[in-house]
Amino acid sequence: MRITLLQGDITAQRVDAVVNAANSSLLGGGGVDGAIHRRGGPAILEECRKLRASHYGRGLPTGQAVATTAGELPARWVIHTVGPVYSAGEDRSELLASCYRESLRVADELGAASVAFPAVSTGIFGWPMDDAARIAVGTVRATPARVEEARFVLFTADAYAAFERALVTG
Repeated sequence: MRITLLQGDITAQRVDAVVNAANSSLLGGGGVDGAIHRRGGPAILEECRKLRASHYGRGLPTGQAVATTAGELPARWVIHTVGPVYSAGEDRSELLASCYRESLRVADELGAASVAFPAVSTGIFGWPMDDAARIAVGTVRATPARVEEARFVLFTADAYAAFERALVTG
């Protein structure tokens, strides 16, 4: 699998699947989640509501992933994953790694050749960028998948630099 980095807007990526750093409700929120729901339009929210009504009545568990349509995004699917909230007193890195593994598993099930990832859990969930980048890049590298390209789309120059360091040193 080829791993690439790009500084930019994840909602503008022409890939098979865009990964959404969702909240467990699957009903939209701030940051990446809000941007994906706004640009993707009501079809994404409609499918998320159906998922809540059927399989995820209590919400999507942290570290898991599920797919919906991408609505008006230039992708085919959105893979929603719920990252853990960072805690300095508790090692939750396995849950963060699970977000990437599970997203790749869902991408494989969909037959996706290209996937765009955000920096899961680094926004409002507070995960330190360098550590999140190390976990994300290391997990994607180590996860067997049929996906041909895993693209990390980082919104800021600082995030891009952290992921670039992780890619080079990992």
